[in-house]
Amino acid sequence: MKLAATITIVILALFVQKSAQAQEVTKETTSTEPKYTIENCVNHFELDKATKTKVGYQYWFADKNFTQENTLKMSIVEPGKSTHAPHHHVEEEFFYILEGTAQFYLDGKTLTAGPNTSFYCPSNMEHGISNVGTTDLKYLVIKKDLK
Repeated sequence: MKLAATITIVILALFVQKSAQAQEVTKETTSTEPKYTIENCVNHFELDKATKTKVGYQYWFADKNFTQENTLKMSIVEPGKSTHAPHHHVEEEFFYILEGTAQFYLDGKTLTAGPNTSFYCPSNMEHGISNVGTTDLKYLVIKKDLK
């Protein structure tokens, strides 16, 4: 009788263990992580999908909620305007000028540049970008947000 009880307990223990493992596998396969496909990983700019701002537009090519905390957006700023005053934050930021004339501000100094120019903003340094030209300023913003 003791042998039968021991075997029953061992079988029940194995059954419970296998059931728990099956639940873990189910949890792993029903992840909330985005499913990456060619269709949702390619993004073509369309102005009607851009967000209107008080100084122009912003268009998010890649959002941090989709790309594991990375963002890629294009800002379009009207002549004589900037998206916001110089500021600082813990995240590093990278700008790439596509069209127009930008004035970069970094830690109290400014520099003016045109297309095919990049601007790197280190963590916690005061920085800003404004349109000092006569046409729209178009630039990419690349940033890794920290959790």
